[in-house]
Amino acid sequence: MTAETILYIIIAAVISFAVAVFMYGYKAKQSGKQRWLFGILRFLSLFALLVLIINPKFKSETYSVVKPKLPVLIDNTSSVSELEQEDNLNSTLAFLRSNKDINDKFDIAYYTFGSGLNNNDSLSFSEKNTNIHSVLSSLNSVYKNDIAPTVIITDGNQTLGTDYEFGAAGYKNPVYPVILGDSTRYTDLKIEQLNTNRYAFLKNKFPVEAILVYNGSSSVNSQFVITQGGSTVYRENVAFSELNNTHTLSFTLPASSVGLQRYNAQLIPLQEEKNKTNNVKRFAVEVIDQATNVLVVSKLVHPDLGALRKSITTNEQRTVTFKKPSEAISILNDHQLVILYQPDGTFASLYGEIAKLKKNTFTITGTQTDWDFLNGIQQNFIKEASFQTEQATGILNMNYGTFAVEDIGFEDFPPLLTSFGTLEVNIPHENLLDQAIDGISSGSSMLATMELNGVRDAIWDGEDIWKWRAQTYVETGSFRAFDDFIGKMVQYLASTQRRSRLEVTGETFYYNNNPIKISAQYFDSNYVFDPRASVSISVTNIETNEQRTFPMLLKNNFYEVDLNSLSAGDYRYTVSVRDEAVSRSGNFSILEFNVEQQFLNADVTKLQRLATNTGGMAYFSTENEQLAESLLNDDRFQAVQKSDQKIVPLIDWKYLLGLIVLLLSLEWFIRKYNGLI
Repeated sequence: MTAETILYIIIAAVISFAVAVFMYGYKAKQSGKQRWLFGILRFLSLFALLVLIINPKFKSETYSVVKPKLPVLIDNTSSVSELEQEDNLNSTLAFLRSNKDINDKFDIAYYTFGSGLNNNDSLSFSEKNTNIHSVLSSLNSVYKNDIAPTVIITDGNQTLGTDYEFGAAGYKNPVYPVILGDSTRYTDLKIEQLNTNRYAFLKNKFPVEAILVYNGSSSVNSQFVITQGGSTVYRENVAFSELNNTHTLSFTLPASSVGLQRYNAQLIPLQEEKNKTNNVKRFAVEVIDQATNVLVVSKLVHPDLGALRKSITTNEQRTVTFKKPSEAISILNDHQLVILYQPDGTFASLYGEIAKLKKNTFTITGTQTDWDFLNGIQQNFIKEASFQTEQATGILNMNYGTFAVEDIGFEDFPPLLTSFGTLEVNIPHENLLDQAIDGISSGSSMLATMELNGVRDAIWDGEDIWKWRAQTYVETGSFRAFDDFIGKMVQYLASTQRRSRLEVTGETFYYNNNPIKISAQYFDSNYVFDPRASVSISVTNIETNEQRTFPMLLKNNFYEVDLNSLSAGDYRYTVSVRDEAVSRSGNFSILEFNVEQQFLNADVTKLQRLATNTGGMAYFSTENEQLAESLLNDDRFQAVQKSDQKIVPLIDWKYLLGLIVLLLSLEWFIRKYNGLI
């Protein structure tokens, strides 16, 4: 309580006393006892009222001792069991849990990890990927304001994400790796990488690239063989030595029949090899007899065109052809979708042919679009544009229901250039992106899709979409999110199939170390997306007939299911909606590939560098005592005394108010009792 507040309380007491003396000392008509009683009551009520107004406060300070944190990260991936390190891991865990000194000094929290951080210590050694950088980064944000040396029990073999050794500069706390395994060098042959297309065209050949690696000191010979069913489709002899330890084989295989074609690649193992699992890789190619052909028409040279080509051809089922307006008319019939980039008067003949053939179109406009021409040549949309330009961003319409769209961060993308004016769509349509100027919705469409008389069209009013693709890479390290978005646009616009009330999207095959997801959209009888439906998927293993049912979860404007719990094999599925007579069926395959089985030993060097770069120390799982000694004797990890200061009122205002009411009521009652009122 401050001196000023104490002075106010003294003044309040003096004023209350003076008023009470004046009222009952000089002016009172009551007897002596009543004067004293009423004077005291009046003094107390006035003083309580003034104290209520002053509201005196004082500081309450409590002290507590906060122990340093000790997060313990436990590798729960299958590589631990492949290297036969479960016992060593459990031994280290038991040591940490039972060591009284460590538990007294630190506040310990246990986490498991694979591709991400899990807030539990239940071990199954079943995680299929390791992302140590992501785990340490997540932990960094959790303990950013704490003293928290981190113990990570792992073999150090990472299969996903940024290299954790180079990300060490961003870790705030020192890291103490406990290394599972050793650095012994074993003789080993392995298929380091196998690259191929996901799709191939019938009667064509598709490329395959195999990177073969040898670890050893002597010269050895082997064979690389690819089989399909019981037939060998490719064979090549390879020789390795300590210096010549890598071979890259590039060749083609024929696509002779339609459908999913499975292959088995094997680098014949040496007799003394410890790990023969990494000598085999399975892969598949879907052979199709036709492609989706997209024609891009433009008289301009612009980075947007390159971005479109890259995004569309990410899926090998699609081809892209670029033509000028005068060259495009003769090949219109060979394409399922025509993209018109910034049309002007030179497109006049092309528009006439498009209308005659009823081709689906995707119009992209910008600062070099001739809007007077465009408004006159078609009736789907109109824009009274001026010669002024403006920058506009896109806001995802969360109620968009024509096809499934994820928010890939549209509002955070760089603004696109457009001509000043409002875009109006004249036929039934759905806005996919609404236009925003300086973050405020302008009421105009940026990207809209429409369908009339079986013809599908779209309008995207914005130039420099290449910047969105580049920004996606900057934020995620991959173009995939933007490419998938463009891919869905092209898939919808290139299709001539009528819309179904239940649309299902999935792949024909998956590798079991990648996400296995199937999505669906359900529409009501008016073809409006229904977010209240109960959608489920029934999956049956074709070989064992085992059936499992999963709910599909609502995600923006579509339903999705994660099937990563399924084992490798062939499956058929049925997606259905409860209480509705609609369903969709299909098939998919899960190919066996466990990247965690590819390692021979721990990555000791990288874990030691991680420790050095963060100010920690690396230990093997047999050096638990040294780990404990290092943690206990490090002066950086000391308990901190914290003070918690609170400012609280001297007397709660509720009690003061109650006291005032009580005193005034008592005075009134006494006066009434004595006939003074």
